[in-house]
Amino acid sequence: MPHRELLRALLVDDERLARKQLRALLGDFPEIAVVADAASVTEALAAVDTHHPDVVFLDIQMPGASGFDFLEQAKGTFATIFVTAHDRFALRAFEVNGLDYLLKPVEKHRLQKAIERLPLRLAGAPVPSPGARLKNTDYLYVSNNSSARFIPVRSIQYIQAGGPYSEIFTEDGSKWMLLRSMKEWEERLPPGQFVRIHRSTLVNLDFVERIEPLANYSYRVSVRGKSQKQELVMSRRSAQALKERFA
Repeated sequence: MPHRELLRALLVDDERLARKQLRALLGDFPEIAVVADAASVTEALAAVDTHHPDVVFLDIQMPGASGFDFLEQAKGTFATIFVTAHDRFALRAFEVNGLDYLLKPVEKHRLQKAIERLPLRLAGAPVPSPGARLKNTDYLYVSNNSSARFIPVRSIQYIQAGGPYSEIFTEDGSKWMLLRSMKEWEERLPPGQFVRIHRSTLVNLDFVERIEPLANYSYRVSVRGKSQKQELVMSRRSAQALKERFA
């Protein structure tokens, strides 16, 4: 078995039993060494300064200050794995680039998946900071009702507006929803790769197979999919802008 570098972990949760249970689960992962635990944001900030953890297992709702408050104040570089009893914080976890989002009670197989992602993050895999312009090689943290994971930007086929949310369609056939406007996506996605073909649609040019004119002066955009092609509509205005851009 190849040698694995020991990773220092900090557990942050105001519930002593929750910390004890997570510590017990982590005991089955020899690559993880729990160097400290904390019951509050104040204790956690002090532990970060003292122990310089590689990863912080972080509860969100705590008395006095939240896990997000901790991230705003903490110094140093570490991966964050959220551990919480509530799934309503998943979108905010995406915004602060959480590595994973585990629901209590933590299941061992989900914990294992999170730990498997750690080397990628700690090796400097590009997961952008909020507001930064994304690159093709960046990763995004996404979630739906049943799971959460990282997806590479290059795997996104297209994004469509869905009310206050946006729907992300990826090449493996998955669909994810995030609370982000089309304008925000347009400002963050790689401009040479993603183009606005409609007020409600952004498409990854790498997946476009064909563009055909329609009778109403709009266009049909055929997007390559895993099992079948997806056909999207491009407005006349967007088509003209696209032509001028790549002329």
